[in-house]
Amino acid sequence: MKSYVIIGNGAAAVGAIEGIRSVDKKGDITVISKEPCHVYARPLISYLLEGKTDLKRMLYRPEDFYEKNGVKVLYGESAAEIDVKNKTVKLESGKEISYGRLLNASGSSPFLPPMKGYKSVPKAHSFMTLADAMDLEKDLSPETRVFIVGAGLIGLKCAEGILERVKSVTVCDLAPRVLSSILDGDCAKLMQTCLEEHGVKFLLGDTVSEFSGNKAFMQSGSIVEFDVLVTAVGVRANTSLVKNAGGEVNRGIIVDERMKTSLKDIYAAGDCAESFDITSGTKKVMAIMPLAYMQGHCAGVNMAGGDEKIDNGLPMNSIGFFGLHCMSAGSYTGECYEEKGERSIKRLYTEDGLLKGFILIGKCDRAGIYTSLIRNRTPLSEVDFEALKISPALAPFGKGYRLKKLGEAV
Repeated sequence: MKSYVIIGNGAAAVGAIEGIRSVDKKGDITVISKEPCHVYARPLISYLLEGKTDLKRMLYRPEDFYEKNGVKVLYGESAAEIDVKNKTVKLESGKEISYGRLLNASGSSPFLPPMKGYKSVPKAHSFMTLADAMDLEKDLSPETRVFIVGAGLIGLKCAEGILERVKSVTVCDLAPRVLSSILDGDCAKLMQTCLEEHGVKFLLGDTVSEFSGNKAFMQSGSIVEFDVLVTAVGVRANTSLVKNAGGEVNRGIIVDERMKTSLKDIYAAGDCAESFDITSGTKKVMAIMPLAYMQGHCAGVNMAGGDEKIDNGLPMNSIGFFGLHCMSAGSYTGECYEEKGERSIKRLYTEDGLLKGFILIGKCDRAGIYTSLIRNRTPLSEVDFEALKISPALAPFGKGYRLKKLGEAV
């Protein structure tokens, strides 16, 4: 009987379990879960603090998911080392787990840059996991002043989630705009305005020079006084297990289109692995939940002896703050078609006869059609793109083409 070990217990692990079971119904599957809880949807932790969801609704799969799939989960365990020669995973607890095929789906960890005086801050938090959210909640009150370092997606979702529960939220970022890795100036400004209208304060183009207790001395010379600090500067892929075992890594673990690493019988998927971005033609870490699942499923199928590959990945983001929604995908290169309203922006980027990327703010209906055009590399000459620019409807496609190419978006 085959044996499978999965390091990590997120979306990629779920995909792998379901991928394995689509081929092998009986093999042993063991999941090494650093977090002591059932798999959940991490993007929902801000909604938990906001009171818009609860722990049960955050589950990524039903409570009996592991039991139904014959999976043994080692909760609260962390992998310390992969022994390629003996095909074992050594745990921090000292245990050793044997594997036939191994998946590293260990995700990413918060990046904490050197910040002078950081250890002097009495109440400092990250905001990536359910445990992070629960720890932060303990320090919140109607009189709490919260200072968030990082105006990316994680920092801003944290701000939204806690704003109504605290006295004030101030966000700083060295970049001159919010969501700088996703949006350009005009689009970022629209999202920032929405956040400011609800009371979030920003210090952009500025960062912390030094902490001293509950004070942050900024590079600009200003001083921010706070009660609780949240650092959300960014994340780094967890590559060390594969790297230390002799595997090839870059910013993420290097894998082929079947999610296999350079090490025999070892695969990687999710936020720790690199993927090929069809819109830029480069390999990169694309830390998005749907792609993590797809990579995990692909890895699982191939670990069990099936044949699946991923060759159409692209960066995507779907975010919203206080009812203003934003969706983006692909690369922002080539010719840009733009529509702007008072509370909306649409930008479609085309190059070499293909849709390469888009940004939609405010009006995001049927964005999946644009995503499908990008993912399927549909020549724009084969569709009525002038009509699609105005409205992402299905009318510009013939019935046969819709069923063949846009099934996922219909």
